Amino acid sequence: MKKFLNLIKGSALILTTIWFSSCDQDERAMVVGKIQQASDLVTSEFVIDKVVFGKKSRNLLWFRMNEAKFLAYSQAKVKTGIDLKKIKEEDIIIEGNKITLNLPSIEVITFSYPPSSFVEDSLISNPDRFLNSISLEDQEEFFRMAETDIRNNLQYLGLVKSSQEHTRKLLNTLLSSLGFQEIYIHFQDDRLVIPMVNLQYNEDES
Repeated sequence: MKKFLNLIKGSALILTTIWFSSCDQDERAMVVGKIQQASDLVTSEFVIDKVVFGKKSRNLLWFRMNEAKFLAYSQAKVKTGIDLKKIKEEDIIIEGNKITLNLPSIEVITFSYPPSSFVEDSLISNPDRFLNSISLEDQEEFFRMAETDIRNNLQYLGLVKSSQEHTRKLLNTLLSSLGFQEIYIHFQDDRLVIPMVNLQYNEDES
């Protein structure tokens, strides 16, 4: 009889362990699903103002005859975010009401430099001078150089810090609604990932 009772207790313990393990797996699956569904929400959008300036000189022998100038204002539109589908199982640690997330780096999702944002400053620009003028091709080159300068300096414009703060705020709200009381969110690093294949230059696309 005693052996039988011990056997029942042992079976109950095994069943209880299996039940709790199943609950933990269900909870993890639910949390992972909710986080991955938030991918489209944990994005930040930025508008970067850029002054475009260029000049073209006309020389006669060693003397500068005149100088044509071009100045315009432009805007680049950048969307950053995190690909939450890259999160691995070990990146989510759940201990009761405590959860720790280790998130991927912030990356550029889209980049656009729409010509519709270009506005020439007619007060400063003087593109037509005697025997010297700034052509449409020259202007396009100035804008290309400005775009390259913006892209090369995205890492230093504070986009990562702002995007991380936005992500933390949104995920804190989401995880709190799921019952977590202690929430810790970390990022893989503080660099900005710029996948060249994702950069977009279409008119007015953001």
